[in-house]
Amino acid sequence: MYPKPSSSRLKLRYAPLLSAVIFVAASTFAFSAPPDRSALLIDDFSAETLDAAPTGWKKLLLPRKKKETRYTVVRDGENKVLKAESSGAASAVYKEFKGDELKDLEILSWRWKVGGVLGKGDETRKDGDDYAARIYVTFEYEPEKTSSFDKFKFKLLDAFYGIKAPGNAVNYIWANKLKKGEAIKNPFTDRVVMVAVESGAELTGQWLNEERNIYEDYRKFFKDTPPRITGVVIMTDTDNTNESAVGYYDDIVLKRGSGIK
Repeated sequence: MYPKPSSSRLKLRYAPLLSAVIFVAASTFAFSAPPDRSALLIDDFSAETLDAAPTGWKKLLLPRKKKETRYTVVRDGENKVLKAESSGAASAVYKEFKGDELKDLEILSWRWKVGGVLGKGDETRKDGDDYAARIYVTFEYEPEKTSSFDKFKFKLLDAFYGIKAPGNAVNYIWANKLKKGEAIKNPFTDRVVMVAVESGAELTGQWLNEERNIYEDYRKFFKDTPPRITGVVIMTDTDNTNESAVGYYDDIVLKRGSGIK
């Protein structure tokens, strides 16, 4: 039987883990969609109010009273887009899905732009785990595939923070140093794999169109069959490097591909 540590010691010990995976467990927003659709628009921000936070996205705050990243809808040319501004800050916005309404949608496409990358950013280090732009796809928690030690940690998180056990996540990043196309585990948790969709400062200031097969990525990086998708998370963060960054996001869509195997 495990001895019961103090509440304050537990919070300090598991705060980094919670910071890395808390977004996976957040749950208040759900979609419903017809089973025969070929695509689901997550958001293009065209119906949003300018200079305001995006509606339909829930704010996700991290522990330890971090400063919040500011997410507002702005005009970029003729389009409305989501702008994220972070200065020594870290928070996210997310949408969660419930049920099997996404089971035939395995392609994630989006557009993004960054004002620059982070000089101290380093994908291999906890103190460099910051990005001008990143998008997570989160997956359902599978307790039968979780170690006893991880289950114990998750019970502690549930007891002291009220956070249910998170599943795995694929994190598409605009990398600082990691080469484009490479992928590594997050330095805080092996439940998150970070994929460098773009990298470096060469294309900063330009809108880029991206597309990933999230089920193929899950199989490749987790060496397992992907469970149900539970959410999409947008995050621009600079809390570890204490730098500043600006990221822009638009036209986020889930759609069918060649078929899930």
